[in-house]
This record gives sequence, C-alpha cells and structure tokens, in this order.
Amino acid sequence: QVQLVESGGGLVQPGGSLRLSCAASGSIFRIYAMRWYRQAPGKQRELVAAITSGGSTNYADAVKGRFTISRDNAKNTVYLQMNSLKPEDTAVYYCNADGTAAGALFASAYWGQGTQVTVSS
Repeated sequence: QVQLVESGGGLVQPGGSLRLSCAASGSIFRIYAMRWYRQAPGKQRELVAAITSGGSTNYADAVKGRFTISRDNAKNTVYLQMNSLKPEDTAVYYCNADGTAAGALFASAYWGQGTQVTVSS
C-alpha cells in the first residue's frame, strides 16, 4: 500500500506564505502525477495544482502566479509553495497521487489526510 502524509499547514496572515509538503511512503513501485486539492467549508473539493512525473505543471486560475508546485522524485514528495495568501485560500488542502504499489498490476489514486490552511488577520 501507499500512504500520503501532508505537513506544513497552519495559520498565516493575509499576504503571508506557507509551504506544504506531501510525502508518499509504503510499498511504492512508481508515483506518477501528483496534485494538491483544497476544500473550503460548504464548498466542493477543487484542484489547485498538478505536476507530472516529468515536471509539467498546471494551476487553477485562482492561484496562478501565487502558488508553485514542485516535486522531488527521489523522495516521492510533492510541495506547494503558497505566497501572497488571501483569506479565500482558507481550506483543508489534500495531496493526491497516482501510483503503483509494489506487486500491483494497475495504478491507483491515493489521498492524504489533509492539512488545514487558515489565512486570517
């Protein structure tokens, strides 16, 4: 099995920065695309940013120019650098990865437990 563990959330003032991390562990054969989603209270979960194993990225319009997704393939870890944070960025942020566990025939989607990001003065 593959586990994803996020870290780096917290409380930050508007205009501040946070860096989220998500490490994949367990019986991993290969990790493919990795993504960050977020879900604010009363709203649907939305895609924030994604990165392929080759490093290609895409972002939601709401975060373009402010957030940067990156990954360290050797560590099976994805990062989300969040700058110029706004109150509307407040949400639980979830890590998602497509991966193949050791011995598995097919890839599966894996989710982390989520980390709270609160932007408030």
